[in-house]
Amino acid sequence: MHKHGAQLLDATSARFALWAPDARSVSVTIGERPPVALLPDDEGWYTGVAPCQAGERYRFLIDDELPVADPASRCQPEGVQGPSELVDLSGYPWRHPWQGRPWHEAVIQELHVGLLDGYAGVAQQLPRLAELGISAIELMPLGQFPGERNWGYDGVLPFAPQHSYGRPQDLCALVDAAHAERLMVLVDVVYNHFGPDGNYLHRYASPFFREDRQTPWGAAIDFRRAEVREFFIQNALMWLCDYRCDGLRLDAVHAIDQPDFLVELAQRVRATVELGRQVWLVLENEHNQATLLEQGFDAQWNDDGHNALHVLLTGETEGYYADYKDRPIEQLARCLAEGFVFQGQPDRHGRPRGEPSGHLPPSAFVLFLQNHDQVGNRALGERLSRLCPPQALKAATTLLLLAPMIPLLFMGDDDGSRKPFLFFTDFHDALADAVREGRRGEFAHFEAFADPQKREQIPDPNAETTFETSKPRQQEVLAGWHGLYQQLLELRRRHVIPHLPGTRAEGCEVLGAKALTARWRLGDGQQLRIDLNLEAQPQPVTLPALPRRLFDSSDNAHPDSMLAAHSCVVSLLPPDQEMP
Repeated sequence: MHKHGAQLLDATSARFALWAPDARSVSVTIGERPPVALLPDDEGWYTGVAPCQAGERYRFLIDDELPVADPASRCQPEGVQGPSELVDLSGYPWRHPWQGRPWHEAVIQELHVGLLDGYAGVAQQLPRLAELGISAIELMPLGQFPGERNWGYDGVLPFAPQHSYGRPQDLCALVDAAHAERLMVLVDVVYNHFGPDGNYLHRYASPFFREDRQTPWGAAIDFRRAEVREFFIQNALMWLCDYRCDGLRLDAVHAIDQPDFLVELAQRVRATVELGRQVWLVLENEHNQATLLEQGFDAQWNDDGHNALHVLLTGETEGYYADYKDRPIEQLARCLAEGFVFQGQPDRHGRPRGEPSGHLPPSAFVLFLQNHDQVGNRALGERLSRLCPPQALKAATTLLLLAPMIPLLFMGDDDGSRKPFLFFTDFHDALADAVREGRRGEFAHFEAFADPQKREQIPDPNAETTFETSKPRQQEVLAGWHGLYQQLLELRRRHVIPHLPGTRAEGCEVLGAKALTARWRLGDGQQLRIDLNLEAQPQPVTLPALPRRLFDSSDNAHPDSMLAAHSCVVSLLPPDQEMP
């Protein structure tokens, strides 16, 4: 199988390869020099060697009429419509040897590079995050997208880190700086679709897609084809090997209808990464396929847990929250005890969803109160800091940071940010109009936006002010929130993380409409108990004695027989002590 794109052979030449089964001819133009014809084979590949150097710019020319960027371009200094640039990272002067960290040590902060002013801006945040107790940063998608600003999920050239964030070498420097702080770096990758502007694969490689399967973004990518699989597997290996990232989060794999491709990707990653390195693969998967978590993947984002908590905290039950409106506390209890809520039960549409997950360790599930989807997909981008009482949010945060699942924070959470995080793009003309109106149309069935005039108040994704408004600002935060996170993460570091390997759930008891008690046996035999009450009234319960309590989120003293309103009590009991 050919390697997609351009590879330098030495200081003066490179091999070019493009899979273009629909093309009659393909050539490559380098700088201002005449085109060099590439030779076809019987499988749709066009390949050839041409004189060039790192830093030179090139385009493929399809049928002598259509110039296109390399779909496997490593750099697009002029954007998606411009030429590709040959990049050589093989001589990058890495300063910090790094083999990674064990997955159970992960405390992840998801962030958007553009909102933090590029790779250099993110690097400035690293010492603060490490001091807080974060052990991994997860970068929202970096693949080249149209324009200067975007969530990242409209990427068109997945091998080229977004040019407005910095040079490829600047990304290397960010990863190196993170490793100096003992921070892992995960990258969010999108293998389920391409963005709507700047993708020409349909023109010269239509077999990349299958028209008989449609997704929310159009024709599905055809993962039955070896060339297509290889394209994305090579992309995964680039982030992990060339940029030395520590892991990947695969976006919305439920839109990939060939699960065996995912298994193959995981196998190739494990076989390619050098011996001794710890590299992590995480899924977003509405299908709750627990079997993938036994076939090379380390964890899955647990939307079930988030959704149940969100309904308990806010009372919202529209959209996908309708699946959690009837018994959210029971669903949260199942999440804490078994991982997924939906393990084959029908969802609100009557479709069975999920697979049994109770046999998996807690570390197979990434739990969160907020992420880019759950905040940014709201019409006005409000965070929980504006949607629920601070004491209730403090209780839920205690659960998040001290439970055995892997916690994920969204940028700004640790300061109690009250700034919105909105959906933003940088499209123009008819596409900009379609995205703006489509965005507003998504909320027509929500009660708050049933009136068309109300929908007009939803921010225009393409307006620069929408992007600027989403930047976290230190002055709009909840008082004392940073100290709370620091205290809880220090407790996690000292008392929970060292004993996570071998942890298993020992059940979860529902105490009331918004209250429960969850128990786990840690790897060293200690018993971790979390009592949570998201009700506005106290909940009767027999709590462990004070010396055993790790943390109590309530501000006021209360008897051992009562769980305060909007509170969470976390206790550690020795191996030989039975929990009441």
